[in-house]
Amino acid sequence: MNPNKNKAQTKAQAKTKIPNKAKAKTKTTPTQPLSVDNLAAATSVPPVKSLRTSDSIESMLKLSGNDISSGRYRILLYRFLTDNVPVVNACVWTWTRLAAAPGKFRVAEGADKAIARKTEDRLENLMDNVYQTGAGGSSSEMGFLVDLFAGLFRDGMFSGFLTVKKDGSGVDRFLPLETTRVMMDNDSGKLRLIYEYDGRMYNLDRPDFYHLNLSNSSDDPLGRSILKAVPMVSYIEQQLVDDMRRATHNSGYHRLHVKVTPPERIAGESDSAYTDRINRYFDSTVSMIRSCDVDDNPVTWDNVSVEYIGPEGSRSVTNSWFQNHRSMIEEICAGTNLAPFLLGYSYGATTTWSSFKFDMVMRQVRSVQAQVVRFLEWIARVDLALAGIDSKVRYEFDNTFPYQATDKAAIMTSRVDNIIKLYEAGLIDKETATTQAGETL
Repeated sequence: MNPNKNKAQTKAQAKTKIPNKAKAKTKTTPTQPLSVDNLAAATSVPPVKSLRTSDSIESMLKLSGNDISSGRYRILLYRFLTDNVPVVNACVWTWTRLAAAPGKFRVAEGADKAIARKTEDRLENLMDNVYQTGAGGSSSEMGFLVDLFAGLFRDGMFSGFLTVKKDGSGVDRFLPLETTRVMMDNDSGKLRLIYEYDGRMYNLDRPDFYHLNLSNSSDDPLGRSILKAVPMVSYIEQQLVDDMRRATHNSGYHRLHVKVTPPERIAGESDSAYTDRINRYFDSTVSMIRSCDVDDNPVTWDNVSVEYIGPEGSRSVTNSWFQNHRSMIEEICAGTNLAPFLLGYSYGATTTWSSFKFDMVMRQVRSVQAQVVRFLEWIARVDLALAGIDSKVRYEFDNTFPYQATDKAAIMTSRVDNIIKLYEAGLIDKETATTQAGETL
């Protein structure tokens, strides 16, 4: 056969059908009206007749095996970096633990003490059972907050559905969504959140859905992960660690180069006899060197020399690697708005600079906590309205640290002393002094 007459056959490419978002519709099932008629007024949310039980929501939240669509790779990359790069994991872990401080619901002042106590106990029990672990059991309030803040800092967002009990007596659970499937849709001319599952798009513009995002902007309307600036730097850092690992494997352990000079040839010795003799001498020398214990000394003729193989300036090589790795660590910390000392690295930072940086970090923590406070208070308002309890509550995080107790007490004492001096000097009246003292304490 003439090969010039053969024609290359082209492979048919599989066509992927893109679901029509405009025609996608959300499945709805009839639901029973809630027992509280005026729920909208009590919770400051639209009518919530579409609130459902956990069973009716969970079927929609199961993940499918579809390929990753455009944009999801970022969140998956952030999760991979968090799970596999120690310094990135430490950044997310530190932000999460700083933000997930202990907290508690408090009833507004002026409420009846018995009702206030009943309300706080109810909400405390709610927070201990509102979140379900992956194993199916209920997580504590702290576990819920840790997962919530971890999702915010790592993925840039956290969202899910609030479900009610079957008898409508209160909130049942909060079911988080897989954030890689939450997307923005603009086909209708208006930005809206949608959830993609099994090729279908579900509209998330509904009263039982809540979405939190971190540092959202026009470029990142869904939220901006703190890891957005570090993937390239973390790759360089890991490459540097791998290079050091290989270099240490080769030069970190002492190696000996044993040189054996062949003995001189005896007069009248044949070539084969000479070759056999020097080979036996070589093999016996190698066996002797290999069989030497740590406390043994090799004994040979002076035609055997032993040399050490390794880098000449091992200290300078190590210091150079340390400086390069330190630069990468600082770049990753800068990308996540942290400082090396917050991750356990000690680079000789001054106390003043460390205190300033820590205060900046805590300001960011409090701003993120403010979003979570609104979310938790939304859950509380819905639950209290369903239970018919008319109470105003607020959620407070306790961001105090034991080592700061002395400094905080000194600041409060100084403020109270200044208030007393102003009152004694007649610059403020008693009512103003009492108000300022109460705010200080």
